[in-house]
Amino acid sequence: MNSLSQQTSVPLVSSVTTFGYKLGVFGVVLVLLWIGIFKFTPTEAAAIEPLIKNHPLMGWAYNFLSVQMVSNLVGFSEIVVAIGLIYGFFNPRVGYFSGLASSIIFIVTLSFLFTTPDTWKIVDGVPTTSFFLVKDILFLAIAIMVVEHNKKLLGCKS
Repeated sequence: MNSLSQQTSVPLVSSVTTFGYKLGVFGVVLVLLWIGIFKFTPTEAAAIEPLIKNHPLMGWAYNFLSVQMVSNLVGFSEIVVAIGLIYGFFNPRVGYFSGLASSIIFIVTLSFLFTTPDTWKIVDGVPTTSFFLVKDILFLAIAIMVVEHNKKLLGCKS
């Protein structure tokens, strides 16, 4: 009886998507779309230049592309991943890979905290940083939830 209830409850739990999960994914999608679109502006291209230029895995891009083109590519990737996260509600495989891609985006963004000079400052004795980067800890957690959720739907083993 116990194994029967486990067999029947696992698919039901896996196929049910909670409101909190959907809201979290919506928040990630909204931010990726909004910031992704903003990357196509000269203001945002200039704002992210020091972040990308000082990153050991990304700084080389400015040797071949303009500041605006690098920003456009970043924005385009954010928009594509956001669309993939939306489509992932209907296709677990797309959701899984979009979750992985968004995880990479947020890991890279968080790495800027360590690769960009003068990111950390002491204000009134308290270490502070660019808090717009710190928000990506939460977005990374949601992206990982998307991967885990869709992995279960695909029937992959942990």
